[in-house]
Amino acid sequence: MPIWTISAEPVTGAGVDEVMREYFTEMGRRVLGRAANESELLAVMAHDPHTDLGPPCGEFLVARDGEGAFLGCVGVRLLPGSSGTAELKRMYVRPDGRGSGLGRGLLHAVEETARKLGATLLVCETNTQLVEARSLYLRSGFEETAPYEGHGRADHWFAKVLA
Repeated sequence: MPIWTISAEPVTGAGVDEVMREYFTEMGRRVLGRAANESELLAVMAHDPHTDLGPPCGEFLVARDGEGAFLGCVGVRLLPGSSGTAELKRMYVRPDGRGSGLGRGLLHAVEETARKLGATLLVCETNTQLVEARSLYLRSGFEETAPYEGHGRADHWFAKVLA
């Protein structure tokens, strides 16, 4: 039985910007091999904002433990100009939630949410250093694909047909 709940929450809700800073700080450490400085954090957040991960064309899912503490998140948005393609964004599990299957739980929840938004294809991008994410996507039925128009400095692109 999972030790968390996953539900949609406003991407503009209390604490989300703080979690996004935490997410980008970890991505900086892992992808750049060093801590990102304040100007780099602000630049990446401005270049690839998360504010469109909400209705009507997206959703932001949050995983919380039994006490209501934030454990992880994932967002999805329909890609503009595409017919039925949604993009997975900001999948993040805090250290306290790792190793419990929460990543799989978030991925399953975001696939269901993408279907409800009308998507038939779910895409995402990631970096070589994020071995756990790449492994999770492949184990979950995603296939590596050609690059699509994303916002990050990705090395790998994935797609999954949603049945």
